[in-house]
Amino acid sequence: MDTKNTFSISAMGMSIERARVDVAALNLANANTVISPDGQGFRPMRVVAHGSNPAFQFAEMMNQGVAQMNEAASAFSIEPVDAAPRQVLEPGHPMANAQGFVSYPAVDTANETVTMMSAMRAYEANVAAMNASRNMALKALEIGGGN
Repeated sequence: MDTKNTFSISAMGMSIERARVDVAALNLANANTVISPDGQGFRPMRVVAHGSNPAFQFAEMMNQGVAQMNEAASAFSIEPVDAAPRQVLEPGHPMANAQGFVSYPAVDTANETVTMMSAMRAYEANVAAMNASRNMALKALEIGGGN
């Protein structure tokens, strides 16, 4: 197997996990922003990783090479979550509706925190896999180039 394939897989995984951390941080940062009475405001986002064609097996993808693998798995997209805003009773708030409720984005802070932590661990695992591949490639060059 070409080492470029292993580097490509790790790089794709790192980019997806970095996006997950960024989106979770964005959601947490905007969890307490007010949504205006007309519905304008922050909408929580999520990262959707686009998988490959189910007909592809991992071994087949590895054998096909980096270019075809990237075609089969076109990384990810960031999409808004369709969830009803969280209603909080705050009658004195300037953005409260007639019943005294203020709308906030439907961000589950516990879920976002767990997502951020798991994405960071997955990113670290991809870095470790890339470093292991690099070390194996360097060792192969050392063995092949020795006298």
